[in-house]
Amino acid sequence: MKILVVGSGGREHALAWKLSQSPLLEKLYCAPGNPGTMSVAENVPIPDTDIQRLADFAVEKRIDLSLVGPEVPLTLGIVDEFELRGLRIFGPSRKAAELEGSKVFAKQFMARHRIPTARFKVAETPTQALRILKSGEFYFPLVVKADGLAAGKGAIVCPSLRKAEDAIEMIMVERQFGEAGKRVLIEEFLKGKEVSFIVISDGAKVQPLVTTMDHKAAYDGDRGPNTGGMGAISPSPFITPELFSGVINTIVFPTINRLHEEGRKFKGVLYVGLMLTEEGPRVLEYNCRFGDPETQVQMVRMESDLAEVLLNAISENVLKSEIRWNAKASGCVVLASGGYPVSYEKGKPISGLKEVSAIPGIHIFHAGTKYEGGEYLSSGGRVLNVCASEKTLAETMENIYSAVSAVSFEGMHYRRDIGALR
Repeated sequence: MKILVVGSGGREHALAWKLSQSPLLEKLYCAPGNPGTMSVAENVPIPDTDIQRLADFAVEKRIDLSLVGPEVPLTLGIVDEFELRGLRIFGPSRKAAELEGSKVFAKQFMARHRIPTARFKVAETPTQALRILKSGEFYFPLVVKADGLAAGKGAIVCPSLRKAEDAIEMIMVERQFGEAGKRVLIEEFLKGKEVSFIVISDGAKVQPLVTTMDHKAAYDGDRGPNTGGMGAISPSPFITPELFSGVINTIVFPTINRLHEEGRKFKGVLYVGLMLTEEGPRVLEYNCRFGDPETQVQMVRMESDLAEVLLNAISENVLKSEIRWNAKASGCVVLASGGYPVSYEKGKPISGLKEVSAIPGIHIFHAGTKYEGGEYLSSGGRVLNVCASEKTLAETMENIYSAVSAVSFEGMHYRRDIGALR
């Protein structure tokens, strides 16, 4: 079987690494891939947003299965184009992916179907947004969110009116996130534990993936601005069997079923970002693809054949076989460029990669690197993912941080409290 992975980050490296172990695999391609994926696949220099060229390539190479990592190609309709050409691809349609592509659509969808989430208001203009902020309808802190895709950085917690006004200025006037900031959500701030709940759906049934906990804030102690994710652990220490069943029955199934009723049949990964509040779980956001860095900790625990899992979902038989996981804990620490998630420099030489890659039990997934002149250089905000899976979480994180200490590049920063429970 010939398989194509679309994307270029740490998530795609982890997916490609897992697919490379499939007994069904004949040839693996990554478009565009990164220096890490070169060790398990053939990289193809086509941007993940060039839908027509990707489809042309899949036809030319007679690709049997395509897997899309990032959200942007999904919202651009890559699945629709591939299926139009008779190609087998895993992921939601353009209409279904609007659940992630528009936070306003997602919140209004939840309101229509009484799926538990935070109270919110939509602002179409800066003037309307400021009127809502000053109305007293929401207490501070509150959250201001850009409507469109903002690489995980479009949600801003505002402790005061001044900060909220600054957020509106940045998003709607300065357009820091481009067209994503044309509209904003203003919503109540939820207190509790944040967890990621991820399932694979075939349009009607779901196969839950092992639970994870993401660490979104840039700095230790959950301080600083939100990022795409600075690390993750699995399993989540906060999801009990009772809570698991509750989320499936009150959030996941209603989401899948109501989408189907609205003509948006959802086949792919449904990632529900949850806040576990005193009143119960509340949806913070939906994503329509594998998490990043949640995927990395899931793939190092998965014992099943990922290709088979994806094929079962595409053929609308996702429960054909149960996904097998090891009983260990897994973790991931993201090594980021100095200044991330705001401004950062690229092109910094990375040392220690070869040595760390040889450590038993350590997996290095490339997220933002390039290979030039015989050396690896930083080329993104999140540069490397250092992962492991051991018997206990304490052993896992000890191994990871020991490995991290051997890697360096100018300005490198990372959280030192991934896996710490508060």
